[in-house]
Amino acid sequence: MPQPIPPPRESGFTTQTPTPLYWARYGPAAASGAQQLIVLHGGPGAHHDYMLPQMLHLAERYDVLFYDQRGGGRSRSDAAEPIGWQTHVADLAAVVKEFGLDPLAIVGYSWGGLLAILYTLESLRDQTVIAPNRLALIDPAPLVRRYRKEFEAEFSRRQQSPDIQRMRAELAESNLREKDPDAYRQRLFELGVAGYFADPANARDLTPFRVTGRVLDSVWNSLGDYDLLEQVRQIRCPTLVVHGRDDPIPLESSMEGAKAMNATLVVLDDCGHVPYVEKPQQLFAAVDAFLAETDPT
Repeated sequence: MPQPIPPPRESGFTTQTPTPLYWARYGPAAASGAQQLIVLHGGPGAHHDYMLPQMLHLAERYDVLFYDQRGGGRSRSDAAEPIGWQTHVADLAAVVKEFGLDPLAIVGYSWGGLLAILYTLESLRDQTVIAPNRLALIDPAPLVRRYRKEFEAEFSRRQQSPDIQRMRAELAESNLREKDPDAYRQRLFELGVAGYFADPANARDLTPFRVTGRVLDSVWNSLGDYDLLEQVRQIRCPTLVVHGRDDPIPLESSMEGAKAMNATLVVLDDCGHVPYVEKPQQLFAAVDAFLAETDPT
């Protein structure tokens, strides 16, 4: 079963965004001298807590702000207008200003990594948007549509692999559904994301999450036939890119993006898309070192 998640130091809803967004803060307060980080979850359409408790490693040293992006988790949106990437960038800009995150350090995971990039590009176009002074991108979503298509095909292939099919059959034959419905639903969720792992057997004891399908679709549709590799050459702030070698998202996307941004690239062997579960020691060693080296104080 999932590990327990400690309560946040404080939490609430934003007041400066068109839709109230749920937020939670962990770690020592900035008033005590701790530097602030904002962590962006994946999706789109998911919520922050599926990265917990593992990502709370960052809160051992930093004042860490998480929030549920619009349309996911506790940040519900009933608006008829589709949520696009521009919506998320504008929301992030408002969150950054509301919490006074300047200097701004962003840690983005998966879609959150791509959102961090889109936000940074917007800050170059709009001087009212607070520009980040450093970015840590963990297994960022593809920077080019063709790599997104490759990811979708690879993840589908992995989900049909003999290992995952065997584990599904074992679950069906286990009678767990009748004996322990909660444990059954937990295991069913884990098998639904096992293709993200280098070894699907490691998809255990995960914090479950739900993705709002309409948000997922509307955001990716809003990006169209995108290719950000030329644009990201404009990004000049210190940037770290961490990518699992066995991530279904093509490593080439992060390699090309890191080269274009002149970023530090760390490739984790025997690791898929979930390094905070699969290789936490190596992941946080890289992130901790990067944040220490780029400390603005």
